[in-house]
Amino acid sequence: MKIAYLVLEEHPYGREMLRVLLENSQIPGLIIQEVSSVGDIERDKFLQRINGQPVPPRLNEIITGEKIPVYCVKNHNDQETQDLLINFNPDLLVLGGTRIIKPNILKIPKIATINSHPGLLPVLRGSASVGWALYKDLPQGATVHFIDPGIDTGDIIIKRELKIYRNDTYESINYRIGLLAGRLMSEAISLIAKGNPPRQSQDLNLGETYKVIPDELLEEGKQRLVSGQYSHFSD
Repeated sequence: MKIAYLVLEEHPYGREMLRVLLENSQIPGLIIQEVSSVGDIERDKFLQRINGQPVPPRLNEIITGEKIPVYCVKNHNDQETQDLLINFNPDLLVLGGTRIIKPNILKIPKIATINSHPGLLPVLRGSASVGWALYKDLPQGATVHFIDPGIDTGDIIIKRELKIYRNDTYESINYRIGLLAGRLMSEAISLIAKGNPPRQSQDLNLGETYKVIPDELLEEGKQRLVSGQYSHFSD
């Protein structure tokens, strides 16, 4: 199965996912990095969310020894990306942390485009799922889903709740969600490669599509965790 991989430049979330894929011999035949101000902002935002936690190796270290062509573009929705993907003709397009991808790119792979969302769909769509889950007192987890033109609205392939412990912090949860998201992506690719993967449609009347959580609400969520008032501890 020919896999193309899109990622914002050196995004830790995408680097961890790529590391897991290579570890499981799910080697992309093409990697396209977006080098942009959007990528810079998203990378810095994620680094703040995992502050003090381990950071995966840089992309060129992860692919050392693998003959994977890596291209840099200014925008994953631009003509250059489209041309690269059409020439590669992928079966599967894997998103390793990107901007919202437009239909002209989504329609290129023969099978599908898939994403690993750092939250439990359909309840937590959009941005900052860890912070919103703490503030709303909801379980943490990750979901791999098919991409459609909506925001995190595509059919679910696999999802799993993350165990939360009383010594967890906001930063450690974000870090461990990233690890879980990578493992679930690998599992989803295996299911797709076998044919007829699970496909659960989302009830879009459940949950919301969230934007970045305001600082004051995030602090309330963090305090819920610190004070032991969070309802979803595993210990």
